[in-house]
Amino acid sequence: MSHAVIVDAVRLASGKGKPGGALSGTHPVELLAHVLRAVVDRNDLDPALVDDVIGGCVHQVGEQALNISRTALLSAGFPESVPATTIDRQCGSSQQAAHFAAQGIIAGAYDVVIACGVESMSRVPFGSSSLGKDTGGPGIAARYPQGLVGQGISAELIAAKWKFDREALDAFSAESHRRAAAAATSGSFDAEIVPIAVRDRDGNLVAHTVDETVRAATTAEALAGLKPSFYTEAYAARFPEAGWHITPGNSSPLTDGASAVLIMSEEAAAKLGLTPRARFHSFAVAGDDPMFMLTAPIPATKKILARSGLGIDDIDAYEVNEAFAPVPLMWAHEFGADPARLNPRGGAIALGHALGSSGTRLLTTLVNHLEGTGGRYGLQTMCEGAGMANATLIERL
Repeated sequence: MSHAVIVDAVRLASGKGKPGGALSGTHPVELLAHVLRAVVDRNDLDPALVDDVIGGCVHQVGEQALNISRTALLSAGFPESVPATTIDRQCGSSQQAAHFAAQGIIAGAYDVVIACGVESMSRVPFGSSSLGKDTGGPGIAARYPQGLVGQGISAELIAAKWKFDREALDAFSAESHRRAAAAATSGSFDAEIVPIAVRDRDGNLVAHTVDETVRAATTAEALAGLKPSFYTEAYAARFPEAGWHITPGNSSPLTDGASAVLIMSEEAAAKLGLTPRARFHSFAVAGDDPMFMLTAPIPATKKILARSGLGIDDIDAYEVNEAFAPVPLMWAHEFGADPARLNPRGGAIALGHALGSSGTRLLTTLVNHLEGTGGRYGLQTMCEGAGMANATLIERL
């Protein structure tokens, strides 16, 4: 059996996912094409050697429709012989893309694959793929007669169940910004961010290299002044246990972004003279209660720890996606995880959550953090719509 190794991992600096954001003037195909070009150029790799490109994207409509991964690789100048597919496991789409890529290599079906992801939330707005339609059908209505809820309400239910008050959520969120700002200032992101030319407000071409969503001056005291985002009288009556603590400040912002990871068999990397940076150690995917929706990182982590034979204290860094502050706090509470190892360079509350890109973005940051600190093992997990989660365990080489 061949090991699947990570040869390189890159991302764009985040852009605010609204009109006027740094990346909002760039078509999402070009965002993804840019990181695809970067990952082959940085490694002097002939793109004709790529067996497949597997991309994640959540809102596959409008400019992101019709297999954006294939469109992007053609835009990037890859040979027409290189195939691609685009998958949707909600927020974990590109993490699942990395799983499929690595598992294909382990199975002997691939030698060289790029796992990647993209989301332009400024140009393809959140929720646009459903267009207000009923996406559940009669079977779901019968199974959940009171109706499922959106992720914001699920985050409120998690905060209530695990007894996280507003102060804890805001303090965690402020710390995410502090860590991300410190990482940026120290140059920790320099190896993973690839510059992209964008137009500034004056129409000048400039290189976008700094995450636009990080607010270095954020404090818990300032966040305390924000109003809850999801409170309604109807929800308050239905969920009297909710404290209504979820605000824009302790949630991940709408974001534009793209990221890509170059994955090979050990043999292919050696033949091409490339040095692997990490290897995939273990994989897991799990489902959980779709009402709470965001809790599946717990069973996914239990699965991957059991499969790997490692304990939580054996792992040097944990990347747990900060869709909402209660999610990583819940996860850390359940596993007794060291807070210092949890999202050590900040998480999505600060760095943004460009949906389809986030899986390979977290993986990119995790690889670079392990290299920067000399850590051996890294764990990545993220909640996904409808109550799912992926977990990935990597080992730095």
